[in-house]
Amino acid sequence: MDNQAKIKVMIVDDSLFMRGAIKKILESDKHFEVVGQASDGAMAVQRVAKLNPDVITMDFNMPIMNGVEAVRRIMAQHPTPIVMLSAHTTEGARETIEALEHGAVDFITKPSGEVSSDISRVGPELFMRLLNACKAKVKKESHPKADKQKRLQQLTAPKQKVLGRRVLLVGVSTGGPAALAGFLPSLPRVTDLGIVIVQHMPPTFTAALAKRLDSLCRIHVAEARDGDMIREGTALIAPGGFHLEFGNEGTVKLTRSSPINGCRPSVDVTMKSASKIFNRNLIGLIMTGMGKDGAEGMEAIKKAGGRTIVQDRESCVIFGMPKACIDKGIVDEIVSLDSLADALK
Repeated sequence: MDNQAKIKVMIVDDSLFMRGAIKKILESDKHFEVVGQASDGAMAVQRVAKLNPDVITMDFNMPIMNGVEAVRRIMAQHPTPIVMLSAHTTEGARETIEALEHGAVDFITKPSGEVSSDISRVGPELFMRLLNACKAKVKKESHPKADKQKRLQQLTAPKQKVLGRRVLLVGVSTGGPAALAGFLPSLPRVTDLGIVIVQHMPPTFTAALAKRLDSLCRIHVAEARDGDMIREGTALIAPGGFHLEFGNEGTVKLTRSSPINGCRPSVDVTMKSASKIFNRNLIGLIMTGMGKDGAEGMEAIKKAGGRTIVQDRESCVIFGMPKACIDKGIVDEIVSLDSLADALK
């Protein structure tokens, strides 16, 4: 592969050591060429239009302008796929969710803190994330803001009833936080839907995602716990590191069995389990994501008499998971992100 065919990367990190280490990792692979670096977010915003990289690696904690604000400005001015380098901490998870909501495509956790002398350990994963990010569809988008009145309505609402009617089971991966933030706030506070979400994310990050979505939505959003019941007007997010299944009474069971499709939680595991319990009361929804996790689960929902919906290509960051379902011939409806809430009425 010649230089012109290489993927052009810009590295953004306030640590000279980290910029050098990441550059060394990337240039060890024939697919990548480092075309520029920036030591803070403001410099990154200035340089991205000039350098026109194919993809950006972005740190969080930087002087002058942090990573989240840099993502927001880049996506508003010169949309470019961005992969965040995150600390595997509660604060790092919160920052990651915010960056993903503003348009960053994906993230990778540093193995040992902000300045990781062992960053080479994540080299193969970094290659994969960057290659996948280059396939992503990025565009200027507005994102919902927390509505204090909606939160007041939620806090003063009567306690949700245990589910009596419909269960919506959502599978989502790359591009998920922004897609969920574009969909869930559109759902009304009073709804007969009980919702379970499987988002491909590691531990800590799913809790941060639940907290962020809860601040945006009229429904209640929480990370699922073992023994939880599905309730109307509540969305439960499968915790990272666990598969989410269901007992005979429809209670949540969290397990640590082997990853499926390289994922734990896996959409297939949850949907197959749900199809045995909820049958025709189940709605399967596959949203943006890489790979095919969820295709077999949607097939199980279809066979059980449930309804199957996928997000359309145009509104997906990555169309892999929805396309895998379409290719199986098991999809009832293909719906844009903006129309999902209406499709569930």
